[in-house]
Amino acid sequence: MNLELHDLIGFAGVLLIAGCYALHQLEKIDSSRMAYSVGNAAGATMILISLGVEFNPSAFLMEAFWLAMSLYGVAKCWRRRS
Repeated sequence: MNLELHDLIGFAGVLLIAGCYALHQLEKIDSSRMAYSVGNAAGATMILISLGVEFNPSAFLMEAFWLAMSLYGVAKCWRRRS
């Protein structure tokens, strides 16, 4: 397997999203916390970066939705802090 930088960025994004989800399921992090939404937003962004090189329409739609919902969660956390 010949991995390029965009592949590594995408894999890191997948690990970040999966890690956030695993921590949530293991009750180590609450989904209403800022860290959960930021981790998901960062992971989705990394996957979208990798899709910029090797585009896949269905994966793009999924990650764009994931990013939008994560940013909504960040905004909700930000408003609660104010």
